[in-house]
Amino acid sequence: MEIDITIFLARFWGGLFLSLGLAAIGAGFLRRVIKYTDKKAITVSTGYITFLLGLFTVSLHTIWVMDWRIIITILGWATLLKGATKIAFPNHINKRAQLFKKYSKFWGLVIGLFGAWLLWMSFF
Repeated sequence: MEIDITIFLARFWGGLFLSLGLAAIGAGFLRRVIKYTDKKAITVSTGYITFLLGLFTVSLHTIWVMDWRIIITILGWATLLKGATKIAFPNHINKRAQLFKKYSKFWGLVIGLFGAWLLWMSFF
């Protein structure tokens, strides 16, 4: 069975975001991630992973069309840039992350809903 790369990436990112969103709401995962940005080594290490995920997505999916598929392309580029920023400027990431601490459950809901939408688009 062959699967379209857009559908594959929508399911991958959708599943990831839905899981992270639910973890942020139920287990305070986002608050813990924000706390870890205090440690430069962790921020830089996760920056490499983030950069690679973005590079993977951009390499496979640079489709600039005016429908829902452009979200995958934008997500890939945003992830690539975020990874580079985490590697080059870990202190900046820590300062930006603090802005999300107070409303971590809200942002968890946003992340989870975005993931659910991606999954919906990939299956239906």
